[in-house]
Amino acid sequence: MELLLATIMIGAAAAIISAPLRRSHRPRVVARSARTAIEAARDAKYREILDAELDFRTGKLSESDYREIDRALRGEAIELLRRLDAEDA
Repeated sequence: MELLLATIMIGAAAAIISAPLRRSHRPRVVARSARTAIEAARDAKYREILDAELDFRTGKLSESDYREIDRALRGEAIELLRRLDAEDA
């Protein structure tokens, strides 16, 4: 009985893990404008800033490390905002 259960579990795990390999290999065509790409990068940067803040508040980062990371991330976010402004102009 245990052997049957183990075999079923291994088969299920193999099916789940190999699912991406069994999908058709059709290339995905994603038409994105430059503005859409910059907006996506901006949103990702905002999430990184929030993640760093959470890490600091939960004690995973020291204050000095947090300040250094936060300064770098906010600088990158500002650059993305400037690029968005340039797209509008």
